[in-house]
Amino acid sequence: MNRSSFAFAFALSVFVFQIADAQTVKLVSDNGKTQLLRNGKPYSIRGVGGDSHLKSLSAAGGNSIRTWNADGLEKTLDDAHKNGLSVCVGLWIGHERHGFDYQNESAILKQLDKCLAAVRKHKDHPAVLIWGIGNEMEGAGNNPAVWYAINHIAREIKAIDRNHPTMTVIAELGENENKVRSIGRFCPDIDIVGINSYGGIGSIAQRYNKAGVDKPYVVTEHGPNGPWEVGKTAWDSAIEASSTEKAKSYSRGYRSTVADPKGSCLGTYAFLWGNKQETTATWFGMLLPDGTRLGAVDEMTEAWTGKPPRNRCPAIESVKVSATEKLKPGQKLKATLTASDAEGDPLKVKWILRQDSARVSTGGDFQESESSFKDAVTSNGTSANVVVPNGGGAYRLFAYVRDGQGGAAVANVPLFVDAPIIPVAAAKVKLPFAVYGDDVKPPYAASGYMGNAEAINMVHDSGDNPKSGRTCLMVEYSANDNWGGVLW
Repeated sequence: MNRSSFAFAFALSVFVFQIADAQTVKLVSDNGKTQLLRNGKPYSIRGVGGDSHLKSLSAAGGNSIRTWNADGLEKTLDDAHKNGLSVCVGLWIGHERHGFDYQNESAILKQLDKCLAAVRKHKDHPAVLIWGIGNEMEGAGNNPAVWYAINHIAREIKAIDRNHPTMTVIAELGENENKVRSIGRFCPDIDIVGINSYGGIGSIAQRYNKAGVDKPYVVTEHGPNGPWEVGKTAWDSAIEASSTEKAKSYSRGYRSTVADPKGSCLGTYAFLWGNKQETTATWFGMLLPDGTRLGAVDEMTEAWTGKPPRNRCPAIESVKVSATEKLKPGQKLKATLTASDAEGDPLKVKWILRQDSARVSTGGDFQESESSFKDAVTSNGTSANVVVPNGGGAYRLFAYVRDGQGGAAVANVPLFVDAPIIPVAAAKVKLPFAVYGDDVKPPYAASGYMGNAEAINMVHDSGDNPKSGRTCLMVEYSANDNWGGVLW
């Protein structure tokens, strides 16, 4: 055999190996109940949103992850497969509130081509479970053009890949279930309805079945009540529950939906396996930035496996501050924490004072991390002394509790300083500026293409003469007008 023949034979053997490993995922109905089958075996989704710390997810009993787009998907699929996890692959499509025009034929076709390119490239990867077309792109749900575009993508996916179902993801069910009814009416090629639901998750099964749509559903995001669903302070800051309180919301949401008496629910994806700034630094994260787990992980571990974790996270009973509003610069406050640990592990406490934008984002849009004030707090374990900063406005005092066994708890108290607001000066940086260094996994997935999204082409890990480190990211903008961007 000459060298070229050998190379061809080797390439062919690799191709056959990949096809043999590919998983076939089907939906089957029996006595009115729909079930997901993966390689012929029943598969109930025990998932999370996010793609970091996958070994820990697998150990906790999770079996699937969800992404919001296909950027960097090859590595995500490989990492998931290595850890025994499947992937609901997100295919990002434009939002009208970000400027995407569903009357623009060129934009729609470019969006379609980008989605189909990802499907062609990855359809035979063994970790692929479902194609998730879009995330909360529907707005109020009243524009049929959005639904037609979604169904067009789904129909073309089916022509390429018959082995994985299609799904589209909406924010709740809409007024009088109008969003899910629209999917039933306009999207015959969508197999599964994905629903992001927080405060309303307890009634999702009842409301979904009331809509009368003959499609199964997956709860694609759930967790604590969102900042748009809770009480607020007199200065309009959302009041965040402690991680101990929020943990129970995760398991309640999972148990209530998978117990759907009509068998319409295929499982859930808890949000978020990781952490992000959304209203606060801790609202939705199931993990701290270093991977330390919070109580939500313990609750989901027991819900997924039927067994409690070996060592539970510490619990916070309360955080109290001597005064919270009408504060004056330089005023001294006393903060106290009450916390416990089921195993009696010694606890370490860290206090952090941060600014609070009091901003509730729309659709999880990107927010900058908020400034902290290291010199404002001195602490001795469960108590802290706080000196009010000079700048007026809203703040939050956070208490982080760690047990030394990989578990933690966090809570915060909103504060308001009655004084003129002093803008925080931006830190000076030297170029090139590394957002994330080599070998550091970013904590966020790209959360949305904005503006003239069809003109944006993102190239990952370009080797085109990077100026710093081993790799760089290249973003191409092909239009000569308008604007475009990607939020992380």
